[in-house]
Amino acid sequence: MADTSSLGQFEQLVLTAVLSLEDKAYGVTIHQKVEALAHPKPAALGAVYVTLDRLEDKKLIQSKLSDPTPERGGRAKRFYRLSEKGERAIKEAAATARRMCDVIETTWGEGAWKPARTR
Repeated sequence: MADTSSLGQFEQLVLTAVLSLEDKAYGVTIHQKVEALAHPKPAALGAVYVTLDRLEDKKLIQSKLSDPTPERGGRAKRFYRLSEKGERAIKEAAATARRMCDVIETTWGEGAWKPARTR
């Protein structure tokens, strides 16, 4: 089992974004997915890049540079994917979140996920 004790919520969001984007996971698309997942809370692009570096240092993701593309002025994109360790970490994080959700639903009922109405 992966050590997820130091896996923060933002790191979980970034890992989830990388997972969902599959072969289209590079900085800008990861940022867009993280913002959608964290909505309505904003996510800074710089924070995403710092987190990607940290996750790569932790060996939870791997990256590679693409060939330069004409639409980017000859610049290459850095693509990311989960490592086996990263897959185990996000699965454990999801299992923990699911257990928490089960307790919340048991305690407050299934409607607990609906946002409170504002007046």
